[in-house]
Amino acid sequence: MEFLTEANINEAVQALQAQTDFKPRIGMILGSGLGPLADSVSDRTIVDPEQIPGWPLSTVVGHSGVLVLGTLEGQQVFVMQGRAHYYEGYSMPRLGLPVRVMQRLGIEILIVTNAAGAVNPEYEPGELMLISDHINLIGIGGLNPLRGPNLESFGPRFPDMSQAYDSKLRETAREVAKSNDIPMQEGVYVCLAGPSFESPADLRFLRGIGVDAVGMSTVPEVIVARHGGTRVLGVSGISNKANLDGKTVTTHEEVLEAGEVIVPRLTSLIRGVLKSV
Repeated sequence: MEFLTEANINEAVQALQAQTDFKPRIGMILGSGLGPLADSVSDRTIVDPEQIPGWPLSTVVGHSGVLVLGTLEGQQVFVMQGRAHYYEGYSMPRLGLPVRVMQRLGIEILIVTNAAGAVNPEYEPGELMLISDHINLIGIGGLNPLRGPNLESFGPRFPDMSQAYDSKLRETAREVAKSNDIPMQEGVYVCLAGPSFESPADLRFLRGIGVDAVGMSTVPEVIVARHGGTRVLGVSGISNKANLDGKTVTTHEEVLEAGEVIVPRLTSLIRGVLKSV
């Protein structure tokens, strides 16, 4: 499926609605090692994504891929316990299907999280980073999730990305972090194709163009969300120090271990945001 069509989206929505009539207000996509946040959802319905036609299934350790619909801090939420990535072999438009389904179900806000490597040398593993902006490095090269015929029922052919991350939601997140003593940086996230981690030269280049944290997800979902008029809050969990000098080795296990520190902080942050929106 090179392009995503209205028919693809409607088929996926109908399959989901055959299992639940739930109407979420807030969508959440949880990154590597961050899935335990979904355990906090009450009155939940668990949906196997394999039952939804076209749904991109995750094959990565730390991404269970399960869909959880229920209530968290009084909000009706649709939680993806993990996500699929471009490096797993999916097209960029296919990666946008989950967000399109959420939009069809009526979400107003999308909260995206990820495990990201530090590029900014001042960042420490275990900290959160509020995403203020992103660099769509692979999209600049042509791999954009909106490639193909425009879905007019969702948004315009040329959507604005000058305010991809909602300013009011970011202010709420700052207030929650401050009141709960949650260590949180704020910076620019870049999405690379993966799956190889970055070389020291890659990282020095990224730092030179203003990047603070690097990952292999999130940006395609944010672009699709903003195309459809959905407000977005993005948070990265910093999983490892910047390896600008090539003296350390980055592993996926390190990413998952950092998640154990990040999850309690992220849970507190998101719960606080949900209470305020």
